[in-house]
Amino acid sequence: MRLSDLGGLVYSTDAGRMCPGCRQPVGQCTCRAAQAVPQGDGIVRVSRETKGRGGKAVTVVRGVLLAELELVALGKQLKAACGTGGTVKDGVIEVQGDHVERVMDALKKLGHTVKRAGG
Repeated sequence: MRLSDLGGLVYSTDAGRMCPGCRQPVGQCTCRAAQAVPQGDGIVRVSRETKGRGGKAVTVVRGVLLAELELVALGKQLKAACGTGGTVKDGVIEVQGDHVERVMDALKKLGHTVKRAGG
């Protein structure tokens, strides 16, 4: 078995995450894999989680029906609105800290149907 039989490069320190379809960095991807819009019920769910984060609170946004690049842009807007950091990975936006109400207000202003999930 050769290394090329395993599917190719998944992560590179030069460019970060790689698209499995076109093997380009995700930010420069031109194939349909990165541009596909996820399916769902159209309701954005916002919750606060601490599990697996050393007790630190993180606001998690799931169910946004946007393509990957648009989701990254929305994540950037939400992080700026909260004045904090965060990340976007696997179709989920994570904003550092407990900012559930602020994130919900920002999403409603952008026209999304929003529900609070969890406790």
